[in-house]
Amino acid sequence: MHLAQRALRRTASATTVALLALAVGCAPQPEEKASDKASGATGETCAKGKLSTQTSGKLTIATDEPAYEPWFKDDKPANGKGFESAVAYAVAQQLGYDKSNVVWQSVPFNKAFAPGTKTFDFDINQVSISTERKKAVDFSSGYYDVRQAVIALKSSKAAKATSIADLKGLKLGAQVGTTSLNYINDVVKPTQQPAAYAKNDQAKSALKNGQIDAIVVDLPTAFYITAAEVTDAKIVGQFENQGGTPEQFGLVLDKGSALTSCVTKAVDALREDGTLAKIEKQWLSEAVDAPVLK
Repeated sequence: MHLAQRALRRTASATTVALLALAVGCAPQPEEKASDKASGATGETCAKGKLSTQTSGKLTIATDEPAYEPWFKDDKPANGKGFESAVAYAVAQQLGYDKSNVVWQSVPFNKAFAPGTKTFDFDINQVSISTERKKAVDFSSGYYDVRQAVIALKSSKAAKATSIADLKGLKLGAQVGTTSLNYINDVVKPTQQPAAYAKNDQAKSALKNGQIDAIVVDLPTAFYITAAEVTDAKIVGQFENQGGTPEQFGLVLDKGSALTSCVTKAVDALREDGTLAKIEKQWLSEAVDAPVLK
């Protein structure tokens, strides 16, 4: 009788353990982070110099041509000079790729964040992070906080503008596909159709030739243009950030890229250790505060 009871107890215990195991197996599991999914899908571990890049052992970085100052120097992205060239190489180093293993590629500004498979590992070209663009591509975390600014010839009526209302009746221009053009359309809402140009060079020429009253560009570019390229122009003012958050430039990657989380970690590390601030201080104009247009 005692033997039978012991057998029954062992059977009940085994059944209880099995039921507990089943319950644990069916319990809701912690949700996997997006960054884990991005890396886990391909076994990507951000191993230094061994990422799943376009070319094994190389890191392919894209930007537009020409590559403008102060973001690049002498239209040569590969020389490491200029803010974005320096940032690109700093990110590459974080990822485990030295300068000799970085390959540069020319990609037009608008094509960089258009839908479709990319031929680069990441693009760096003053591309502002936006919800709309995120539908077609991935972005790293922001590597630069930026504001948009208005430039006009010193002798023009536009140079006297002190508010957004003063800009409404002017003929304004900006590069197509940029946040600069969005600010004209969404913030200024001018009475005249703004002019959209394929390149900033065309917008600058139109300004110099009197075809438009003012152009909108990011603030560092505005300081460079007025100091070195169109010296008879001035910065009329800058716009406040919209929506309470700063506009940021981010590195552009293919949608769903396995590299996104690794590149983001690299940018975050450079921000945290002060590298981005050092590069900014070295290459971007020490901007005298431009008046804010309200």
